[in-house]
Amino acid sequence: MTPIRVVVLDHTAQTGGAELALLRLATALNPVEVDLTVLLFDDGPLVGMLTDRGVRVRVRRLDPRVGTSDRQAATGWAAVRSLGRALPFVLRLRRELRLLDPDVVHTTSLKADLIGLVAGRSIRRPVVWHVHDRIAADYLPAPVVRLFRVLARRAVTAVVVNSRATGRTLPRVRSTVAYPGLAADQIGPDPLARAVPQPPVVGIVGRISPTKGQREFIAAAQLLARQHPELRFRVVGDALFSEQDYADTVRRRAKEGALSGRVEFTGWVADTGAELDRLTVLVHASPTPEPFGQVVAEAMARGVPVVATAGGGMDEIVRPGGGPVRGELVPAGDVAGLAAAVERLLSDPVAAADRARTAWSQVRRDYPIERTAAVLTAVWQRARGSVPGPSGAPGRTTSAPRSVPTSPTVPTGEPPVH
Repeated sequence: MTPIRVVVLDHTAQTGGAELALLRLATALNPVEVDLTVLLFDDGPLVGMLTDRGVRVRVRRLDPRVGTSDRQAATGWAAVRSLGRALPFVLRLRRELRLLDPDVVHTTSLKADLIGLVAGRSIRRPVVWHVHDRIAADYLPAPVVRLFRVLARRAVTAVVVNSRATGRTLPRVRSTVAYPGLAADQIGPDPLARAVPQPPVVGIVGRISPTKGQREFIAAAQLLARQHPELRFRVVGDALFSEQDYADTVRRRAKEGALSGRVEFTGWVADTGAELDRLTVLVHASPTPEPFGQVVAEAMARGVPVVATAGGGMDEIVRPGGGPVRGELVPAGDVAGLAAAVERLLSDPVAAADRARTAWSQVRRDYPIERTAAVLTAVWQRARGSVPGPSGAPGRTTSAPRSVPTSPTVPTGEPPVH
């Protein structure tokens, strides 16, 4: 068998959720089936992490003025200015892709989606979008939402989404769900044998950002701190430069009232699993729906009880259709509800451990990285058979794409994502 040549494009080499998912995927792919090259638009930690795992990596720097972040680059007139500045890079990328001669171009961030679509189609190669963001007006500006939805329907060979919730934000687009898989080293021991931290520690893990809910977490911690003087709190992660004001506000509020001296800010950490092991309860507090919520799945894989805000992909992880509840779900923005849910877990550790064990068993079964690799390999194989349209216009696939892979977390009676 001749391996399919795939070039994956990503605008960043920082270690965000999509990039860590890419790292796990690249390690899990079968080299007999896939010949992978990752082309990044910047240098950073991801380059060394991929290289250490034997993944072929190229770096071609994009003008930093083309948006300081993926979502910022897709904001109103900033998007127009960014695309104008990106044109010289698109031409360089086109030449690079010609040299690499891929069978499929696979993009894995919003910025890479737009740039990669132009460059990939200009050399008449199938382009697969791997969408890790909800394409919705509460997440992106409305004009950008309309643009991405039109392009996903008319210009892209195939669309992969990281959850059913993300797929639903692309109406009338046939998509394949590929959940971000868990690697073996992310799975902890049986939760019944887990050493529970003493004194108890409640934490939140992720980039410090208004979309991640550290402010809501601190507000809930204030309520808990008055009733549990022994309780400690941890904020794991750091802010991007553009979100530093928000981070400063969170740190200031963490010093007020009953929380004074009881909240630890770790900054950026390389080993998320080790930080999760130090928690009694993980809180996910995003005020807007998450596309998926990798840290929650990883916490469950470590046997850590979870409290999460409902909406988006979180519902699929915590309350999968037809399966047992794996954690506590509360409405987004409900600070009192977050505190009450944590209180329930702290007051009944036996029940919390039983539920954590159920979640641990099921996420190991439902989110293996090997399944993610198999689903994407199948998407690429189908895309390789696509026929480019005349004059570089989008083509049509020679066989109908599969809509949703078989998975225990996807109810078989539920219709495909369109």
